[in-house]
Amino acid sequence: MLLSDIQCCVIIPTYNNRNTLRRVIDGVFKYASGQEVIVINDGSTDDTREILDSYGPRIRVLHNPGNRGKGYSLRTGFEEALNLGFKNAISIDSDGQHLPSDIPLFIETAAQNPGALLMGSRNMEQDGVPGKSSFGNKFSNFWFKLETGLTLPDTQTGFRLYPLEPLKKITLFTTKFETEIEVIVKLAWNDVPILPINIQVIYDKDERVTHFRPFRDFTRISILNTWLVTLTLLYYLPRRLFRQIRKKGLWKIIREEAVKEEESNFSKAKSIGFGFFMGIVPIWGFQLLVGIPLSIYFRMNKVLFLAAANISIPPAIPFIIYASYQFGGLFYQNGAQITSVENLTLESIHVNFVQYFLGGTLLAVVVGLVGFFLSYLLLSILRPGRSAG
Repeated sequence: MLLSDIQCCVIIPTYNNRNTLRRVIDGVFKYASGQEVIVINDGSTDDTREILDSYGPRIRVLHNPGNRGKGYSLRTGFEEALNLGFKNAISIDSDGQHLPSDIPLFIETAAQNPGALLMGSRNMEQDGVPGKSSFGNKFSNFWFKLETGLTLPDTQTGFRLYPLEPLKKITLFTTKFETEIEVIVKLAWNDVPILPINIQVIYDKDERVTHFRPFRDFTRISILNTWLVTLTLLYYLPRRLFRQIRKKGLWKIIREEAVKEEESNFSKAKSIGFGFFMGIVPIWGFQLLVGIPLSIYFRMNKVLFLAAANISIPPAIPFIIYASYQFGGLFYQNGAQITSVENLTLESIHVNFVQYFLGGTLLAVVVGLVGFFLSYLLLSILRPGRSAG
């Protein structure tokens, strides 16, 4: 199969990759016909322009006004591909780490899964992979799962196949490396299927030129993830839940989630214990904001977690704070002395916040562990044979 069979073009953003650019373009030509190759020169200062000129009209070349960033180049490529009427676009880095010989994998998978975003999945454990690349990928995978509820083995790969029609429905704001995260999160929010594909990868330190600046780009990515997580908690997570409720009905969802016959007793008990912990830990106002994403990430039983977290319902809060102070007093002898719940005031709470925070944290750990062991014991009696974790 060729790119034309799925109405696909190839977008190659490049910046000062003179050593590998020609090899990448020539490799792509084995699967392309006509002007299906779109190269975006991101203000290169080496002889990239001369290399691209040597191909003449065989490729489409766009020149950015200066070095604007990989994200800007990708967005420019998407716009050009849409204007040319393509339905799909493969992006491939020009630094030589990706092999164009993997393009048939994308074509075949796209033909079988029209409308899906395909992500080239690199083996990050193989020899030669830089440690910072492996760490950065795990870091990115964690935030992607938190923001979308989906698990991907490689969210930082530059070798992808984008369905172009869904890109019309999203707005991208970033222009650097973080754009590759922003676009897949927003496509996931728009219910675009995402499939990983195993690809080859080469890290040749003598040829490869990377323009990733660890401090600046990790900072940009962290700011983006902070914003995306905020949007997830305030809008997209409630929207997903509302859609499920509208589709299945609230009580059916609660019953299915709480019962989950296939779920082990260990997993259910873990959800209950974690709920007790988050309900008591002294981060008032942020308990569910922190707990819900973590329960989703660690695949806990959300209904059991939320039920247990309600240990901190308003009538119980004074007793929890009082118990936290008393518990903290065991380890902080010179702290505030509160002899009853009636003596608990805002002023007394501020007398020694360290005592309260220490006691509340330790109390949350103890109650969480007790809740876990008791619920596990009870579930083991009621559901024998389902105790495996």
